[in-house]
Parts: sequence; C-alpha cells; structure tokens
Amino acid sequence: MTQTAPYQCFPNSFKRDLLAGKRLMGCWSSLASAITTEVLGVAGFDWILLDGEHSPNDVSTFIPQLMALKDSPSAPVVRPASNNDVEMKRLLDAGFYNFLVPFVESADEALRAVRATRYPPQGVRGVSVSQRSNRYGTVPDYFKSINDHICVMVQIESRAGVAAARHIAAVDGVDCIFVGPSDLAANLGHLGNAGHPDVQQVIANVFADAQACGKPIGILAPVEADARRYMAMGATFVAVGSDLGVFRAGTQALRDRYSK
Repeated sequence: MTQTAPYQCFPNSFKRDLLAGKRLMGCWSSLASAITTEVLGVAGFDWILLDGEHSPNDVSTFIPQLMALKDSPSAPVVRPASNNDVEMKRLLDAGFYNFLVPFVESADEALRAVRATRYPPQGVRGVSVSQRSNRYGTVPDYFKSINDHICVMVQIESRAGVAAARHIAAVDGVDCIFVGPSDLAANLGHLGNAGHPDVQQVIANVFADAQACGKPIGILAPVEADARRYMAMGATFVAVGSDLGVFRAGTQALRDRYSK
C-alpha cells in the first residue's frame, strides 16, 4: 500500500509509485465529511481524491479530512475547483502534495498548473514561512526540497484538451494524464454516454498520447467492467468508486430489500 500523510513531506511515496508505473486504486470523496473520509481511509485504498470541483469542499473542510487520513495507507489527492494559482497556493499550505487539476486544454495551461505548485524560480507559489504543510515552520529544508515532491496530474475532458493531449503530456512537471469520461463525453456530443464508441476511441487516443510521452494514465471508472477495460488499456491511476456512489447504492439497496 502507498502511504503518504499530510506531515510526511519527504519523500512523496505516492508520486514515486505513480511514476514507477504501479497500479494505484483509489476512491472519490465528495461528501465533505471527515468521518466519511476516515472510513474510506480504513478501507485501504492507495489514494483518496478529495474533490473541490463538484462538491461543497473548501480549505476549511479539507483540513479535517487530511487529519482523518493521516494514519491511513491512503494518499490524499485534491482536485481544486479550477486551475487557479491562489486556490492551489492555499491547498499547498493546507498540506496537500498531490493535485488533480481539472479542465486543462493546452500545454500553457498545464505549465500554469505546474508553476502554481512550485516556489520560485521554478514557479509562482507564494511563500508563507509557517503553515500546515511545513508543520508550522518546523520541517528542515522544506523550502529547498518541497518542489521536487509535489505531484501534478491534469485532466483532459474537452475536444481542445484531446487535440493538445500529446503537448500537455510532454510538459515537464506534469506527472499524469487523467481522462474525465463524463465531461469528455458531453463535450463530444454524447452527454451521459461515455461508453459511446466515438468517446471510447477518443479516450484510447488520449491514452496513446500519454504513453508516447511516458506519462502514467488515470481515469474515473466506477463501473467494474469499465475499470478493468481501462486498466487493460494501460491506466494505472484508477478511481473505482466514490463515497457518494457507494452510499447512494447501499442505502437504496437496503431500502429496496424491505419494500416488498
């Protein structure tokens, strides 16, 4: 199991394992609950994605969830609401090291995401001498070393992103290409139907572009048959479900059991 905790600055074992091509199975977390996140951590996923794009999360709800995961084998990954320097600066200071940046459509946007997570001269991250990420100023060599331990994964989920996928994957500091099937399907004119042959062909093309650049591939695939197909295609960073999906399905199944 991968183990990365908010205060375990060096090394980032999640990034090491990702770049080594290890299969890392994860779960989406969007309920904005530290208790739910803690339960996910007990399950032993390699990583948990704390979602800030399609959930009511913000920095104040993320920090308790980071605390909930710190003794688990699950590496925290965060998805900010957008590719925004200020938001990512706050998430970095809060204690995140692994980022999934949504809706990246060009190499320039990918580079912007990377630079947002690095201190100068490699990037534009603002400097706070004492923050949660460096244990409030007590981590030796934090400023000297932290740039090398930040992991940046970027999402391809539009026609423009697909067209630029190989250029995006080639950006130094982009550690993984992640396909967002639902948004990609909608952008291609197949809203709600990520299994459409045209969408599947485009996903395969993105996978090929990432592989050509030697970059790991990730995807969200809550349906087991989809997850296994994508893994056979080369995906190694795979979300196989979500807290919301598991809760919704489980509660409905329980209710249905007594409805007859």
